[in-house]
Amino acid sequence: MTLKNLVRQTPLVVQVAEQFRELIASGDWPVGSRIPGEHQLAEQLGVSRGTVREALRLLAAHNLIRTAKGAGGGSFVTLPTADHVSEVLQANIRLLNESREVTAEEMLETRELLETFAARMAAGRRTDEDLERLRACIIEDPGELGTERQHTSNTSFHTALLEASGNTLLSIAAQPVFAILQTNMRRREIEPQTLKKVNDDHRAILAAVEAGNGDAAARHMRRHLAMLRKTYVRLWTHHGETSPAGRHDGVGD
Repeated sequence: MTLKNLVRQTPLVVQVAEQFRELIASGDWPVGSRIPGEHQLAEQLGVSRGTVREALRLLAAHNLIRTAKGAGGGSFVTLPTADHVSEVLQANIRLLNESREVTAEEMLETRELLETFAARMAAGRRTDEDLERLRACIIEDPGELGTERQHTSNTSFHTALLEASGNTLLSIAAQPVFAILQTNMRRREIEPQTLKKVNDDHRAILAAVEAGNGDAAARHMRRHLAMLRKTYVRLWTHHGETSPAGRHDGVGD
C-alpha cells in the first residue's frame, strides 16, 4: 500500500469500512451478493462518494469484496481464503516482533504448543494423500542436498503436517509463527549434523503419524522442537542481535 493510499484512510473512511464489514459479518450482505453502488451508499450514509470508494478499497484489500466490470459488473461480497488470513496474521505478528512486543522466545513457545498438538491430531486424521506429501518431504541422503534445498523440504514437511491435522484454524495460527522464525534464521550456518538430525526426527514423526499413534507423534514433535531451540538461539538474527531473548537455549527447522 502506497503512502498516498495511507493518507486516504481518514477516520471517517475507516468508520464506513467497519460499517460495511459489519454488514458482511451479520449476513445482511451475504457472500456472493452484489452490494449497492457508491452513489446509493453515499446517500444512505450521508458521506461523499469518495469516502465510500476508499472504504470499499479497504474491504477489497482484505479480500472481503471483489469488483467485476461489464454489464453484470459491480462489487460482490466474498470471503478471504485461509492463505490470505494467514498472510495478514503473519504481517501483523512480524510488526509485533519488530517492535519487540512479541519476543522470539514467545514465538518458540507458541510454535511448540501448536505443532505438538498438530502432530497428535495428524496421527488420527491423516489421509493417504497427506502421508504421500509427508513422505515426499523426507530426504534420503541429506548430504547430497544444499542447505537451501533441505530447508525447503523441512518447511514443506511442517506445512504438510499442519494440514494433515485437519484443522484449518490451527494451520492459520501456526504458519505465520513458523515463517517469521524461519526468516530470522541464518540458515547457511546450520551444521550438516543438525540437518541430518532434523531429517531423522521427521522420519520418527512420520512413522508415528503413519501408525496412527498420536501420543508418539506428539512426543517426537516436542523433542524435535526442543532440539531445534538451541539452533534458533545461536543463529537468530534481529537488528544485529544474535539470540532471540539473550537468556535461553532454543531451536527450530
